[in-house]
This record gives sequence, C-alpha cells and structure tokens, in this order.
Amino acid sequence: MILTMSLAMNIAAAVLYLGGSAYLISAALHKHSSNAQWLMAFTLCALAFHGIGSYQLLLIDDGINLGVFKVGSLIFWVINLVVLISGLRKPLHTLFIFLFPLSAFSILMSMASDSDTIITHIDTKILTHILLSILAYSLLIIATLQALLLAFQNYQLKHKHPTGLIRVLPPLQTMETLLFELLWVGQTLLTLSIVTGFIFIENLFAQQLAHKTVLSILAWCIYAVLLWGHMRLGWRGNTAIRWTLGGFLALMLAYFGSKFVIEILLN
Repeated sequence: MILTMSLAMNIAAAVLYLGGSAYLISAALHKHSSNAQWLMAFTLCALAFHGIGSYQLLLIDDGINLGVFKVGSLIFWVINLVVLISGLRKPLHTLFIFLFPLSAFSILMSMASDSDTIITHIDTKILTHILLSILAYSLLIIATLQALLLAFQNYQLKHKHPTGLIRVLPPLQTMETLLFELLWVGQTLLTLSIVTGFIFIENLFAQQLAHKTVLSILAWCIYAVLLWGHMRLGWRGNTAIRWTLGGFLALMLAYFGSKFVIEILLN
C-alpha cells in the first residue's frame, strides 16, 4: 500500500514538473512572461506530491535510505522549495525552466534505482550535519544554474541575437547580484556543514570519507577565492561563472561522484 502510494505521488510530481517545464518553455518561445500566480500554485502542487513521495522513499521500515538517487530527489525538492520562496522577493522563477525537467528526472531515477544505503540508526548530531550539507548543496546548485543562465544571457547579448528567454530575464546586473547572493548563502551553509563534520564525525579523513572531505574543502576554497575576488578585485561576468562551475564540480564529485561509483558501478 505504502509502495503504491509512493509510486503514485512520485509519478504525479514528475508529470507536473514536465507539464510546468513545457509551459515555461512555451512562454519563453512566445516572448511573454509566465503567470506568476498560476506558476506558484502549480509548483506547490508538484512540491506536495514530490515531498510525500520522497519522504516515503527515504523513510523505510529498516531505517533511512540514503541512496544516491533518493538523496538526489530530496535535494531537488529542497531546491524547488527554496527557489519558490525566494521568488516571492527575487526574480528567480526563470530557473524553473532548468529545475522542472531535472526534478522529474531525479524522481524517475529515485524510483527506478535499487541502489540503497540504509542507515538503521542515526545520531541527532550527524543528522544536523546531513541537513546542513543538503541545504548547502541545494543553494550552490541553484547558484550554478543561475551562473549558467547568466552565461547564456551574456552570450546572447554579446552576439546581439536575444531569444525569447532573454526577453523575460531580469537585467544582467540583477542576475549577477543574485548569483553572488546565492553564493554567499551557499558558502555559509557549506562552512557550517564542514565545521559540523569535523566536530561530530570521529575521523573525516578515514579511508571511506577522505575523498569527500578533501573535495568538499577544495570546493569551499574555490568559492572562498571567488567571493574574495569579487569583493577585492571586482571579479564578475565570465570569471565569476567559471569559478562557480569549478566549485560546483568539486562539490558534486565530493558526494555524488563517490556515491555513484560505490553504489552503481561497484555494486
């Protein structure tokens, strides 16, 4: 019964995400803004189904399933929620063009994958570290998508052939400001995640954790250099985009790269 309900919820969420993606792409191609109220209601419905479905996949009778695709689906749920709430004050709703199809894909993979990492007991301190890590990854993924959108906007404006999507985007300066706001929040959460890891986890440089720790610290350093360069040297534009993508690559390899190799390739 629970499995059937989980399946129904996840499929409903994936269908809603794909429908929302089609709507946003159509609006961009026809060079008109999407209806904000309709989009919010649509996204709330998708988030409700996604949240319930993800909850039922993660919390099982034996404990908590932290399989790579299950956690990936949860991260996209958090990302969509953050973008929806932030979109009430900031022009971030255009990110849903990327997020909706990616969210649908993450849901389908979480249902199809049988690679599991089941934790039967988890300490509150470790749970705090995990939640901070998920929030940090979510914010920095949003920042990465914002950087890609900024790169596309830069390219289109430079070559003087703006598409429908460009016409509904905020001004370039606003897009860049949003990028650095996201990076600051994401870097703060990543700092807290790393600090709690050192405090709550006995040996972060143990064999099974060493690569995650090193790559997470590398990502932190990349983001720190970028934010310092922006404040002190005025880094922006393509320089900011490249550093953002570099930090994202290191961060994703830290978690998803190792999890994918262990759970999928070596399983």
